[in-house]
Amino acid sequence: MLVRDAMTAPVLSVASTATIGEAIAAMLARRVSGLPVVDDRGAPIGMVTEGDLLRRNELGTERTRSRWLQFFAGPGQSADEYVRSHGRKVAEVMTEHVVSLPPDAPLVAAIDLMLKKHIKRVLVMQGANLLGILARSDVLRALSGTLPGPAPRDVQDDTIRKAVSAELEKQPWSGKDMIRVEVDQGKVTLSGMILDERARLAAKVAAENTPGVTSVVDDLIWVEPLSGTVILGDGGVIAPPVRIA
Repeated sequence: MLVRDAMTAPVLSVASTATIGEAIAAMLARRVSGLPVVDDRGAPIGMVTEGDLLRRNELGTERTRSRWLQFFAGPGQSADEYVRSHGRKVAEVMTEHVVSLPPDAPLVAAIDLMLKKHIKRVLVMQGANLLGILARSDVLRALSGTLPGPAPRDVQDDTIRKAVSAELEKQPWSGKDMIRVEVDQGKVTLSGMILDERARLAAKVAAENTPGVTSVVDDLIWVEPLSGTVILGDGGVIAPPVRIA
């Protein structure tokens, strides 16, 4: 999937000369948490988001520090924080750094960028032209459209078994031929051995995602590699034999 497939377009923007009241009204009206800020030529120069407006003098939420911490913060940082908590214009409170991607970039590139930079949205630009915006909510909307509907009920047991087994064989955590799959009227039973407890839930998820599966029974045994302790699917523990010298 590409960025253009999930982005919101056209995108609502706000002028850098607008007041924060105008920006807040626009965000509330459109039910968005951030707006691109544009100059008088329409070029993006920043973002104003709900996060930029949390620490405000009007709310009594501006940052306060002891004199000792103010000394280490320095006058410059204190001045910046004063502007953000008292500024009336969008240009005074916005985040100036703009993160953007072209519309034909893979969606995974946008996700990687959001997670790496701890941001909630990226601008979608073609050269100097602002085409749209991709927010985390847009990603959720795209995900919602790809989720499978109700599972079919007429899938043969052997077809289900082969599909679950094929999925498990592709996964590095399952171990080669260590997990056995049996199916009876859509009910999948997983048995065999795993070497990491986290593989238990992963195997269950793999089975649940297979069309036609109605339920999953966990009969897997976890053998702890270091101690040799056997942990059953119901939480039972079988300790290894104690050797007496």
